[in-house]
Amino acid sequence: MFLPPSFYPLWDGAQAYTPSKNVACCNNGARECAEGGKLRSVIFDLDGTLADTSGDLLAAANVCFRDMGLGDILLPQNDAGLALRGARAMLKHGLTRAGRYDAAVVEQYFPVFLEAYGGAINIHTTLYPGAMAAVEALKSQGYRVGICTNKPEGLAETLLVSLGVRASFASLIGADTLMVRKPNAEPLREAARRAGGDPGKTVLVGDTDTDRDTARAAGVPSILVTFGPSGADMAALKPEALLDDYADLPAIVAGLIGRPGT
Repeated sequence: MFLPPSFYPLWDGAQAYTPSKNVACCNNGARECAEGGKLRSVIFDLDGTLADTSGDLLAAANVCFRDMGLGDILLPQNDAGLALRGARAMLKHGLTRAGRYDAAVVEQYFPVFLEAYGGAINIHTTLYPGAMAAVEALKSQGYRVGICTNKPEGLAETLLVSLGVRASFASLIGADTLMVRKPNAEPLREAARRAGGDPGKTVLVGDTDTDRDTARAAGVPSILVTFGPSGADMAALKPEALLDDYADLPAIVAGLIGRPGT
């Protein structure tokens, strides 16, 4: 469904950024490189967009709360949307709910959360219905496909490999891949470059205001999914399009950025 055009960070960490040399593009043939890599690309967020990761994120937070002697504070049926706001948000919310909020405790348990999550990253996580069929359909039509997430790159890599879909994506930019992360535009642009695409001819598929703001900062359209934990709130963010069903994605993408070769 199309709409007229009109931050919260999920994770933390950064490392030195070296601009891409479009290696992926140049591997696609001399003609494409001669044209400056002007290929259309579709870049996806990960958590809440391609996959429902909320169960494993909440479980890792509850490991922390149990270690504090508080038990399982966060519940999948109530807190799935909170899970996609990241570790610190979950720790802060849970401690506040227990009447024990302390910023120092949040920082103390942040690495505990990462260790717990990394050790059980794909217990409850599931890909959204039709997600990978849509990815493959886009690729078959000539679009470049990649991922831009605010999850640390190492954890995103581990999850995608565990789900068996890493090879389907030509690029992966995480929260700590560059010196900046979403909603800065550069991670999105770099994801497009590393996928072999033109950063100016891309669209970002996501599920938060962070994704919408990232796309706007890059001067490209966003598509927000309505089937995630916060799906009912997406229309108010006024993205260029809403996605109710992955089967509709190729047509929506074509309507926003055109088809490859045109």
